[in-house]
Amino acid sequence: MGLDKPYLDIPGTTIFDTDQAAMGYHLNMFAMSLKDEENREKFKADEDAYLDQWPMTEDQKQAVRDRDFNRILALGGNIYYCAKIGATDGLNYVQIVSSMTENDADDHRQMMIDGGRSPEGNRYLHEWEDGGDPTTKKKTRS
Repeated sequence: MGLDKPYLDIPGTTIFDTDQAAMGYHLNMFAMSLKDEENREKFKADEDAYLDQWPMTEDQKQAVRDRDFNRILALGGNIYYCAKIGATDGLNYVQIVSSMTENDADDHRQMMIDGGRSPEGNRYLHEWEDGGDPTTKKKTRS
C-alpha cells in the first residue's frame, strides 16, 4: 500500500523522502565520497572508472557525467550530498543551484536576496494545463 504524497503536486520541487533516499542511496554515497581529496582526484582523472565503482543506474551515472543536477535529484540525489559533485568542479553552491534554474548565478543570488520566487502560479502542478512543465507555465486557472 503506497503512501499518499500530496507534496508531489508542488512544481519544481523534488522532495527527498524515503523512496528517493532508497533510489539514490548509491548515488549519494558516491557524492559523499567526494569529500575526500584523494577520491576527488580519482574522479577527475577518470570519471567513468570512478563511477563504475558504484552500483548506480546508468541514468544516474549519465546525470552525473552531464552535471544535470535536476536529473540527479529526480534520480534520488540529495542536494546536500550532490553539491559535492559541483564543488569538485570548483562551483560554489549558488552556481550549482542556479544551474538548475533559468537564472545565471548572479541573477539567482539577487532573486534570493530579494525574497525568492513568487508563489503565484507555482503552488500546484494540477493548476497547469501541461501538468506542470515549468518551461511553459500554462495554468488552467488564475
